[in-house]
Amino acid sequence: MPEGATATAREMSAKLPRLLAGLRRGRPTTLAEHRERLGPMPSTASGRERSELLGEVERSGLRGRGGAGFPTAVKLRAVASGPGPRILVGNGSEGEPASRKDTLLMARAPHLVLDGATFAAALVGATEAIVCVKESSEEAAASLLTAVQERSDAGLEEIAVAVRVVSSAYVAGEESALVHQLNGGDGKPTFVPPRPFEAGVGERPTLLQNVETLAHLALIARLGAEWFREVGTPDDPGSVLVTMSGGVSRPGVYEIAAGTRLGDLVKAAGGPTDPLQAFLIGGYAGTWFDVRSALDLSLDHQTLRALGGTLGPGVVIALPEGACGVAETAAVAEYMARASSGQCGPCVHGLAAIADALNDIASGRAAPGTHEWVARWSDDVVGRGACHHPDGAARLVSSCLDVFGAEIERHERNRTCAPPPGMTGLLPTRGAEPVGAGG
Repeated sequence: MPEGATATAREMSAKLPRLLAGLRRGRPTTLAEHRERLGPMPSTASGRERSELLGEVERSGLRGRGGAGFPTAVKLRAVASGPGPRILVGNGSEGEPASRKDTLLMARAPHLVLDGATFAAALVGATEAIVCVKESSEEAAASLLTAVQERSDAGLEEIAVAVRVVSSAYVAGEESALVHQLNGGDGKPTFVPPRPFEAGVGERPTLLQNVETLAHLALIARLGAEWFREVGTPDDPGSVLVTMSGGVSRPGVYEIAAGTRLGDLVKAAGGPTDPLQAFLIGGYAGTWFDVRSALDLSLDHQTLRALGGTLGPGVVIALPEGACGVAETAAVAEYMARASSGQCGPCVHGLAAIADALNDIASGRAAPGTHEWVARWSDDVVGRGACHHPDGAARLVSSCLDVFGAEIERHERNRTCAPPPGMTGLLPTRGAEPVGAGG
């Protein structure tokens, strides 16, 4: 553990929560409260200090918490080795409709996010940092702006941070779309290369990191790699923020150790409100899992990837037995079709056709065998666009065909589902607060 860690910080053990510790319900943590609990960040003034801290991040094994789970140290080194000047972008746009964790962090722990932003910027030699918040997250934007002013008033000598409000659209948070917005364009993905680490904002090498990733960096800087790895798995160390919703007693944002068993997360969320039939893991671009196999699943990137799934932005939605998984998937597929940026034919036309066919199946209007066309179309759109939007939609739909196959056959025999779409809380509610730590 770094020598500069405060007494309070040294007492922090493997117990959870970490990121959510000390949060105040209904208001952001002030700079004084934040510094009293964690103390100052370590110095990054010299090249030797930056090199040692970058090595600490590498040893921590931290993976990005925005969805892809890419090793953070690899991104840091790629930008640091590029030409100057460089810039850091903290991605808090959180376009995933079922996720609340990034907005919660920025609204309640803005200084932890800003610590991580200035620390990561210093490690890569960036001269500027921008934290992006979606336009619908007014509270988070206000908290960040207040925190930036607090730090300025306190005379903290650090890299200047700007807060930028960006589009709330689903695809607008994709990294090339975010860069395009910051460069004065609209929130639409662009074809790559070049990638942001090569030429991003203002054509400068750009480090793009999710705000939860930045918050973890702020703790690793103070407490070290060994402390970070005290929870999680060897391949996916540390804790993860998960937004749990659907048929559970206490929906909200939970901090769990990576690799926590899904059944333990459900228990931490108060247990099911009704018997469950399936879980959607990874959000609207995620994967359905049957309840019989899902409860023993390990919530980490490697386990889910091996099963064709993804942890994504840390979203788990529980589907009760009384709901129709086909109708719910049809509603999400329709949302994903509407969320297309309208640039690529397979996305524009393919996703719309898939959503229409799923709606026909759910309503009992589809001819027998319609699901075979849906499967074929889902395969056809994968890898066919400027971004991975159609890939995520296809993953969701393909898993629906697997998990709800018997229900689909029943629908294709002209039987509609009993409950109307949307009865399960799959389309999320707003304003989730942290409930606790699971695992």
